[in-house]
Amino acid sequence: MNPRKFLAELKRRRVYSVAITYAVVGWLLVQVVTQVFPPFEIPNWAERLVIVVIVLGFPIALVFAWVFDLTRHGLVRTEDMSSAARVDISPPANATTEKSIAVLPFNDLSAAKDHAYFGEGIAEELLGALAKVDGLRVAARRSSFWFKDREAELGEIASKLNVGHVLEGSVRRDGNRVRITAELIDACDGFTIWSETYEREMHGIFALQDEITRSIVDTLKLKLAISPSAPPRSTDAYDDYLHGLFYSDKSTEEALRRSLEFFERALKKDPQLSRAWTGIAKSWLWLADAYVPPLEAYPKVREAAVRALQLNDEEAEAHVYLAETKRILDWDLDGAEAEFNRAVEIEPNSTPSNYFIAALYAARGDRDKALAYLQRTSKIDPASLWVSNFACELYRYFGLYDEAIAAGERALQLDPTFAHYGEPSLAALYREMGRFDDAIALYKKAHDFTGRPGFGLAITYARMNRRKEALQTLEAAIVGWGYRPGDAIAHVHVVMGAHDDAIRELERACEQRSSSLHGVGIAPEFVPLRSDNRFLSILQKIGLEPEKVFAATAP
Repeated sequence: MNPRKFLAELKRRRVYSVAITYAVVGWLLVQVVTQVFPPFEIPNWAERLVIVVIVLGFPIALVFAWVFDLTRHGLVRTEDMSSAARVDISPPANATTEKSIAVLPFNDLSAAKDHAYFGEGIAEELLGALAKVDGLRVAARRSSFWFKDREAELGEIASKLNVGHVLEGSVRRDGNRVRITAELIDACDGFTIWSETYEREMHGIFALQDEITRSIVDTLKLKLAISPSAPPRSTDAYDDYLHGLFYSDKSTEEALRRSLEFFERALKKDPQLSRAWTGIAKSWLWLADAYVPPLEAYPKVREAAVRALQLNDEEAEAHVYLAETKRILDWDLDGAEAEFNRAVEIEPNSTPSNYFIAALYAARGDRDKALAYLQRTSKIDPASLWVSNFACELYRYFGLYDEAIAAGERALQLDPTFAHYGEPSLAALYREMGRFDDAIALYKKAHDFTGRPGFGLAITYARMNRRKEALQTLEAAIVGWGYRPGDAIAHVHVVMGAHDDAIRELERACEQRSSSLHGVGIAPEFVPLRSDNRFLSILQKIGLEPEKVFAATAP
């Protein structure tokens, strides 16, 4: 083994810390034995035996430290270096002196175990407050919460999220009483640098969140230069809001519709709760295209986003969702860009703000801006399936296949099942690279878990000149979606050389206001249409400049 790698492995397995601890404790025991045994006339051989046992135990302790690790979850076998490398989901991190933190979902210690939503909600509220602190980088929610229910050590979490501190805790609800324990840990040495337990009535929960935030900021010696957001006037409304937030991060139609019920219930109790309107906009956005036709869903997104901003113009996510409606319903890309920029201005380290603006710049052919925001998003949210899948897609569009493979494989490690309504971008990349068997295997795996045939599989069969299977898969996908998403169907037709059919489906996508329509300009599947005036007319109609877009993907 390379000496440097061996030394690094000793450090990773905590052999150094065990050696130092054993030496200190062993020395103390020797001192006790040599001082205590003689006055009690204990035989010298007993004293020598204890010293010999301590000395012989030293190498045994080192071997034990190499093989096993004492964790929060008990004694576990230490993972070897090759296995650790295989499951490393974090992008390469540059050395940095900035303060950084990940907020893990708080464990639910309630007797009935029915307050997981409350533990996640408290953690997200703290995460949101800390994200506004100058000089503090906060790992995004999806990345931090990815570790929920996974037996990962804090050092592993910190490494994968590239943070120096981890905040974890627990909540216990008993009627109107709540007990919250919070602990701030230095990820470098694993030591707790601040911890506190609070007991409050629910009506004091908002002041408590501010108190925890200020304690963390003080501990990290940062300046809290922001005012706390105005709390909801009703704790019942806030509880419903947290319920809605919990379900809005699920990807099933049932969960998203349930989130709407909770957000609407919260607004009935507190009509001034702007975040509930933002939550409604978010839920309708994720229902759109996947489960609800765009023309039915996006007007609801716009209405909710506008209502949220009327109550509070500082709702960054509401600006993001309003921007999406301007892009999709109005084809107003300048207006969408202005809203995205406003969101980034309010919350520069927000995943939605950076994620959606990266997609907009990619669609418009602003390659450098798109990649800059994409890299920011990957740094903020390194353990997010959505971000990794999205990065794979954008890198593929720009012909950056090495980067695309890295992002796509990271998405596969994050969720081997692809149990969400999207399709694995890695499969499309494999198709472009001619790895058709690998692409088909991924698409079929996604189908097994979602129950919905993907258009990507139809495109793959078309690329393989398996026309019959392509058309059969296409029809099954249309049935599975419940309506005809024109741009997805156009993908299949253009690959099969049916350009007239492809144009007709793209015109249908315009009428439908498909959210992914703006991607056809840079998507490699549509290169054969670039000389068709009808295709150029469609791109201009939706606000794109064809020459600029095509130049962004030129070799």
